[in-house]
Amino acid sequence: MDYWDIIKHPHLTEKSVGMVDQKNTLVFVVDDNATKPLVKDAVENLFDVEVKKVNTQNTVKGDKRAYVRLSPDYEALDVATKLGMF
Repeated sequence: MDYWDIIKHPHLTEKSVGMVDQKNTLVFVVDDNATKPLVKDAVENLFDVEVKKVNTQNTVKGDKRAYVRLSPDYEALDVATKLGMF
């Protein structure tokens, strides 16, 4: 499975954008079959960062979101800028 098949796109809401600054966390919409280790591996390889923790959530709309907290050595703002979120 290609890394871009796992990570569909960033999830952009006021809350998720605030998490970039406050919690060093990025939020992605991911494939329904993606596991936490797969999401961690995909983010680390796509963006050359170290992931500290991944939480997933299935939404009522049928999407699956991954909350990816980066290691303190890396800035989520840098990754978000590369993705065009800011």
